Amino acid sequence: MNSLSENNSVVITGTVVEEKVFSHEVYGEGFYLFKISSERLSENADILPITISERLLVNLDISVGTRLLVHGQLRSYNNYTESKSRLVLTVFAREIRVIQEENLHSENEIILCGYICKKPIYRKTPFGREISDVLIAVNRAYNKSDYIPCITWGRNARYMASLEVGTCVRIQGRIQSRGYQKKVGDSVEERVAYEVSVSKIALHTEAANCAETKTNTEEETKA
Repeated sequence: MNSLSENNSVVITGTVVEEKVFSHEVYGEGFYLFKISSERLSENADILPITISERLLVNLDISVGTRLLVHGQLRSYNNYTESKSRLVLTVFAREIRVIQEENLHSENEIILCGYICKKPIYRKTPFGREISDVLIAVNRAYNKSDYIPCITWGRNARYMASLEVGTCVRIQGRIQSRGYQKKVGDSVEERVAYEVSVSKIALHTEAANCAETKTNTEEETKA
C-alpha cells in the first residue's frame, strides 16, 4: 500500500432505503447521513450508513430507491452520551454515482491495513463453529485512527487468535450489519452493530504504510 488512504478502501453498491438527514458541519462544510441496502448472495441484505459531504450532493439523486455505487472508507468515532461512549461506524463516501436499476449485482468489499489493538477473542458456537473477534486500528490522515471491529471464521479465526496485540495485518472482507438486543434498565432495545466479516487475512510487513499509530486503551475503544 502506498498511502494512508489505501489502508482503508471500501467499494459498495446498494439501494437507498433511508433519506439523507443532516449530520454535522466541519469548517463550514455540511455532511449528511443516509442508509443503503446491499444485498448478499443469500436473501439477506446489509443496511449500511453512508456519510457524504454536501459537495458530492450537487446534481445527485439519493432518494429512496436510487441505486448507488460508493467508493470510500470505513470510519469510526466515539459517541458520548450520559458519561458513556459507544463506537459508531459509518462509510465515508469519497466518490459516489447513480447506477442503473437493472444492475442488481451488489458489491461489498473492504480492504484494511492496521494493527491489532486488543487481544482477539476466540470462541465456538453451540454448533462448533470457530469465531474470533478482533479490533483493528487503521491509520488516517492528521494523526487520526479508525477502530474497526472485525470477525473471522474457521481457520482464519484460529490464525487471528494466535496473533499478538500490535501485529500489523492486511485483511479483506465485507461490511455487515447485525441486529441485537440490549437490556437498558427494565426495557430491551433493538440495536444494530456493524463489523467487517473477514474472508482473507495476511501479515503486513510494510511498516511505513501500516505505520506507527498509537493504540487506544480498552476504555477509549469500547463499543
